[in-house]
Amino acid sequence: KLLFGSQAYAPAMLVGSVFAALFTVVVVGWVSRVSRIKEDTVIGITYTGVFALGGVLLSFFSRHVHIDVVHFLTGQLLAVRMADLWAMAVVTVFVLSIYILFFRSLQLVAFDRVLAASIGIPVLAFDYLLTACTSFVVVSGVNVVGVILVVGLLIIPAATAYLLCDRLPRMLAWSAFFGWTAFIVGYMWAEAVNVAPGSAVVVTGAAQFFLVLLVAPRYGVLADWLRRRRMIPQTFVEDVLRSVLKSGRSSLSLGELADYVGTTPERLTRVVQRLVRDHLLKRHDDRVQLTADGRQYARRLQRAHRLWETYLASVGTPQRELHDRADAMEHIHDEQAVDYLDDRMGHPLRDPHGSEIPEDFVHLVPGADVPLAMLRDGHRAVIVRVDDRELAEQLRVGERVTVRARTEEGKQWNVELEDGRRLGLTHAQTDRVYVRLLEADDREDDS
Repeated sequence: KLLFGSQAYAPAMLVGSVFAALFTVVVVGWVSRVSRIKEDTVIGITYTGVFALGGVLLSFFSRHVHIDVVHFLTGQLLAVRMADLWAMAVVTVFVLSIYILFFRSLQLVAFDRVLAASIGIPVLAFDYLLTACTSFVVVSGVNVVGVILVVGLLIIPAATAYLLCDRLPRMLAWSAFFGWTAFIVGYMWAEAVNVAPGSAVVVTGAAQFFLVLLVAPRYGVLADWLRRRRMIPQTFVEDVLRSVLKSGRSSLSLGELADYVGTTPERLTRVVQRLVRDHLLKRHDDRVQLTADGRQYARRLQRAHRLWETYLASVGTPQRELHDRADAMEHIHDEQAVDYLDDRMGHPLRDPHGSEIPEDFVHLVPGADVPLAMLRDGHRAVIVRVDDRELAEQLRVGERVTVRARTEEGKQWNVELEDGRRLGLTHAQTDRVYVRLLEADDREDDS
């Protein structure tokens, strides 16, 4: 109006919106580069500032700008001018053309900017292009649904589609479907109850979103609730296995096992079914027993539990708290973590309650090369390496040794050589002697 003496309609507003949008993008990028403020904060500051600047200019030039504030906010669907329709048609053709021509580049810029830049895509240029397209869509939709509600039409259909699919092409199709149905349904009930059509369209879109959020087959609230209801925590599964082993009996009834674990029969039945499928339990009518794999798994848990009890006692945990804390920590039974804990504490033989700590049966197998420190009373092995000069004079590679009971409160390893000599070694010394196990230990502690 000030420059050309005529009222500015939709085409002119489109041009102005592009300049404003590009200015906003430039400011956001510049502030992000020269300050320590994060980009999302900069976007919030810049967009609200530009929007407020528009309000100031609108007030300052109120004599030359004729805008119905209510319609500007909520839209005027029933009073759209021909110029607005032509502007929307031009924007539709332009945006669809950009989408078709540059789909792959836009996809890469949106989801992996580093990869896009590395293969030569001008990321900044596509940023400006996306901003221009968004500005065109927003301005062309202002007179239909209003400046605030147009944002809802940009976001809500896409967010609704995102709840139903993972692939971008399908998401775009679903987004268009939800946008179209929101418009049709919203307009119809706006006519029926005599409310603003623009607001009704966005309210319908929001209703679609919350309905899909509730019933979406993969990402909906109901689907998530059903998954969590059916989910069996791994800690509970492990508690069942260790309870069967701890009972000391060959088999248990489901009722006895439920008492051991402290759960309902219904939940226990689901756990037992899973363990039977995983070949960790065998079930005969109402009784269950461990398979070979299940027994080994349970012994790993038992070893981790008793090692954790020993460690907690060594750092001053009160005796009354040892068992409960170890119950929680035994589920950290990664083999490397448990082996590290075992070695750091000097391969203890018994826990604070006097129960024997199971040996490292994963590594202690015939033919395996292991540190001498891991062997226990009765193990026989052949020396394969000695990383200590003084010990190398007493222990020869290829010589057979038999490990005897430890002394000095478990801190001295006693080794019997082939010639009948006995040596007392410390933990540090046995860690520098590597042996090959000749015979597996047949002992088994199910207590």
